[in-house]
Amino acid sequence: MSALAPSPLAIVDAEPLPRQEEVLTDAALAFVAELHRLFTPRRDELLARRAERRAEIARTSTLDFLPETAAVREDDSWQVAPAPAALNDRRVEITGPTDRKMTINALNSGAKVWLADFEDASAPTWENVILGQLNLTDAYERRIDFTDERTGKSYALKGADELATVVMRPRGWHLDERHLQVDGEPVPGALVDFGLYFFHNAKRLIELGKGPYFYLPKTESYLEARLWNDIFVFAQDYVGIPQGTVRATVLIETITAAYEMEEILYELRDHASGLNAGRWDYLFSIVKNFRDGGSKFVLPDRNLVTMTAPFMRAYTELLVRTCHKRGAHAIGGMAAFIPSRKDAEVNKVAFEKVKNDKDREAGDGFDGSWVAHPDLVPIAMKSFDAVLGDKPNQKDRLREDVKVAPEDLIAIDSLDAKPTYDGLVNAVQVGIRYIEAWLRGLGAVAIFNLMEDAATAEISRSQIWQWINAGVVFETGQTATADLAREVAARELAAIRAEIGDEAFAAGKWQQAHDLLLQVSLDADYADFLTLPAYEQLR
Repeated sequence: MSALAPSPLAIVDAEPLPRQEEVLTDAALAFVAELHRLFTPRRDELLARRAERRAEIARTSTLDFLPETAAVREDDSWQVAPAPAALNDRRVEITGPTDRKMTINALNSGAKVWLADFEDASAPTWENVILGQLNLTDAYERRIDFTDERTGKSYALKGADELATVVMRPRGWHLDERHLQVDGEPVPGALVDFGLYFFHNAKRLIELGKGPYFYLPKTESYLEARLWNDIFVFAQDYVGIPQGTVRATVLIETITAAYEMEEILYELRDHASGLNAGRWDYLFSIVKNFRDGGSKFVLPDRNLVTMTAPFMRAYTELLVRTCHKRGAHAIGGMAAFIPSRKDAEVNKVAFEKVKNDKDREAGDGFDGSWVAHPDLVPIAMKSFDAVLGDKPNQKDRLREDVKVAPEDLIAIDSLDAKPTYDGLVNAVQVGIRYIEAWLRGLGAVAIFNLMEDAATAEISRSQIWQWINAGVVFETGQTATADLAREVAARELAAIRAEIGDEAFAAGKWQQAHDLLLQVSLDADYADFLTLPAYEQLR
């Protein structure tokens, strides 16, 4: 084989990291550069198409199943590829970033799957992007361990047959990686994350009896799924593994994707393994797309919008029916509770809520569900064991009783709840606390006993924006205004300073986080993603 030509990829403005040369090899960079050359132009076109779609929703305040793809929905003959053995039983999945400690704990957690997250649970610092890749490869090579300097506790992997199967989540299409550029243009973060992981691990994973498995975030249309499918086809040929080795689970976390679930599975059918029902990003997407739609689209406090809300139930039941009709796994939502080491009563109440939530999902026909903490794995496992028994999934449950009309998915006003002043306060509190941690490089953050990620900050700032622009009047008689939001934010900033002390406050990014939250919550022009202006400040 002749020597590889130098990659056109340049590493820009990035401090060298220990062992980064193991990830950023010439061959791996050449692969990422080729992905960029072939597929970034289509990515750019699809981002432009998102804006056009949003403008159309602003004009009509409605959505419908697509007439041009009716034939795909009406053709009962097609199915997705059968699940590989390592992905056939997904009854409990744990999620989290790819730092060294989390990598070991997630793999050891007893969950069937670990969603190894380079997206919403990971702030995209150069260190997180590159060392996260290294940690996964080290885990597959069984050369990973970790000692907590604070507690002295050591962590090591269990036996291979006890470890969760990894499903890796790259960044969404909208985010670029500024540290890797071609001719001065940044490479999409999704292609960096996918490309480095796939190039280094695809063959290694096959040898381990598994494969390169992915979660695809923030998908807004079947054409975006088609782009991913074309990437998979190219990548498998490039490294010389059989077509169909890749498997992808798509997060249905945008309102537009909810109307294209069958089409998304169809585009990925040789590589699809399932769909997942998210909550915070889904609600964020509703606000984003229907923000001009008037009072009937105003969401109440985020914690009042449970999965039993009529429009959320329509979405989840349609997802189960769609998946099982096509032979795919339906994966439920997140149990985000973080157990308290001090308050047994808080844990008792929360564990009961988690149990009820997972019982409902298992009863509705989901094949598995997400948790954010290892202590929740046994609770979720028990709920799904009770329904599945020895079966790996319940894809044979076709849910043909489910009938969902287009208007059911956007019947926001079917929910008997209103925005509250406490909801505004909570949105500000969580928004500031999350953004501050993100700016320090942390993407998964425990706030008020819940594990929060970027989707949390998105729904928080979206609700502040929506309530102000809708002129919501709270139960206190106060109207949601920019001045009220500033007043609440100033009070929260002062409370945080009092809570942690001047020294810790000065060492953090608190003022910056406060300012950024207000910027994206109060600007007349609604930012498509909070993480875009935040990334400009991430150093």
